[in-house]
Amino acid sequence: MVIDEFDVVVIGGGHAGIEAALASARMGAKTAMFVLNADTIGQMSCNPAIGGIAKGIVVREIDALGGEMGKAIDRTGIQFKMLNTRKGRAVWSPRAQADKKRYRDYMRHVCENQENLYIKQEEVVDIVVRNGKVEAVRTSLGVEYKTKAVVVTTGTFLNGVIYIGDRMIPGGRLGEPRSEGLSDFYRRHDFPLLRFKTGTPARLDKRTIDFSALERAPGDDPPPKFSFWTEPVGTYWFERGKPQVDCYITYTTPKTHEIIRKNLHRTALYGGLIRGIGPRYCPSIEDKIVKFPDKERHQIFLEPEGLDTIEVYPNGLSTSLPEEVQWEMYRSIPGLENVVLIRPAYAIEYDVVPPTELFPTLETKKIRGLFHAGNFNGTTGYEEAAGQGIVAGINAALRAFGKEPIYLRRDESYIGVMIDDLTTKGVSEPYRLFTSRSEYRLYLRQDNAILRLAKLGRELGLLSEEQYKLVEELRKEIESWKERYKKESVSIPSGEGARTYSIATLMTMNYTLEDVKEKFNKPIPEHPYVREEVEIQLKYEPYIEREKKLNEKLKKLEDTPIPPDIDYDKVPGLTKEAREKLKKFKPLTVGQASRIDGITPATITALLIHLGKLE
Repeated sequence: MVIDEFDVVVIGGGHAGIEAALASARMGAKTAMFVLNADTIGQMSCNPAIGGIAKGIVVREIDALGGEMGKAIDRTGIQFKMLNTRKGRAVWSPRAQADKKRYRDYMRHVCENQENLYIKQEEVVDIVVRNGKVEAVRTSLGVEYKTKAVVVTTGTFLNGVIYIGDRMIPGGRLGEPRSEGLSDFYRRHDFPLLRFKTGTPARLDKRTIDFSALERAPGDDPPPKFSFWTEPVGTYWFERGKPQVDCYITYTTPKTHEIIRKNLHRTALYGGLIRGIGPRYCPSIEDKIVKFPDKERHQIFLEPEGLDTIEVYPNGLSTSLPEEVQWEMYRSIPGLENVVLIRPAYAIEYDVVPPTELFPTLETKKIRGLFHAGNFNGTTGYEEAAGQGIVAGINAALRAFGKEPIYLRRDESYIGVMIDDLTTKGVSEPYRLFTSRSEYRLYLRQDNAILRLAKLGRELGLLSEEQYKLVEELRKEIESWKERYKKESVSIPSGEGARTYSIATLMTMNYTLEDVKEKFNKPIPEHPYVREEVEIQLKYEPYIEREKKLNEKLKKLEDTPIPPDIDYDKVPGLTKEAREKLKKFKPLTVGQASRIDGITPATITALLIHLGKLE
């Protein structure tokens, strides 16, 4: 029985589902979001944080396209940091601790009050396909809803199985049911299904932690914000003195490692229960102990889960050990000698469809109008999920309207890098985004996301005319100051007398605009964002130009043969992961090597230098 009709149906209310549903609805499509539990829309299943290396840049790109994640964390964050500030601007990235409950409540409120968006607490168990295109979805109650496009964002819920020691519990999150019916749909339509695995630590009672024995990890002052539109509008920094909470640092001990080694056979991973492939870049503590046997300790961050809860998240201690062993392990760590576990750690295994089944628009190649986003594509992380979600939601709405889809290129966004990686290379393990995955990282910075993507956001109707007008005014002001500084010169005393440099050249010599003002009495932009962007752009312009030329050269060298007897252990600059992948797949050309999952542009550059093709 058909009850209602929608332009777009989104299955799932996690980070991918939220951005997909909001983008679709804001573009004018009548959109339904189907969830197993409306109370958990926006739930942070694992760490209580948004952002991080590369991830924070993705959040700003989502914001520039008109998405919600940046606004949500600005409203509900309790500690803010800019990571990598000791390195170049290309790898700076914001990160924030969230109040999990407030974040979830904020996202649910936004979804409930979004025009054109309707929340349905029902399980979708089938997708009706006729003549190769989506026609409807069917729920567990046998009800059908007609639709022109479907976005599947099931996260870890599709056939999810939770592992705590030798206990196996069907579920998508601890205490929540899994989704089962859709796996049958994908099998009927000849989609391959993979099993991936992830995990989460126990949650600790902060009243039982000895914080006096731990290293304090405060936030930044002034704290960075994520959304360009959070007050004050038009800048990426909050006011100084914004109240923030502290995190704390501790470390595992030899006793911790001994407990884990003694009980390895009782973990789901090493006991043989789990078939799924786990994330290389977010391993369980038992995985760390096995793979790094000589490391004496591993760093643990204790992160508060909110202002009104006693729960603390021990970042770095995910495990599938039996619960009684978990208590022993956690209490072997300094500061946690008397800790009480509120929720046990667990591993979870779930179904994913290989992302090579998708076009770069995130629409499936087999079925028109069917889109995938998030962990279901084999990724990890809230930010990666949300970045895919907004693209899938946009293209689902465009499909419903009969319009041409959009796709983001590698040279214009990290979201584009991620989607290109996923749809061309596929995944052999859960995918996580890093700045090293991009050959354009000098250009794809966190500071210029709004300048890169606001035009597209406006064209799609996700940014208002007033918002776009502000961005364009700032862009024009930035260009005006840059042109002025390229023409305006100053004299600097040297051993051979004074030397003259343009102000633009000074920016490449580690001068700042504050130096220009104080030392040479020259005017500088008043607007803080304009001032920051002028300085960064002038500093990086020659390097970005060099990066472009290198990328052009790399493309021409794709057919360079790789000797079959090459010893990758003797190639300088390769990571352990790169050596493992190259040895396993034995590519015959540089182009083949570049298309292996996990092989980064930096790896290809190192390989070409070793082969004598680059200086």
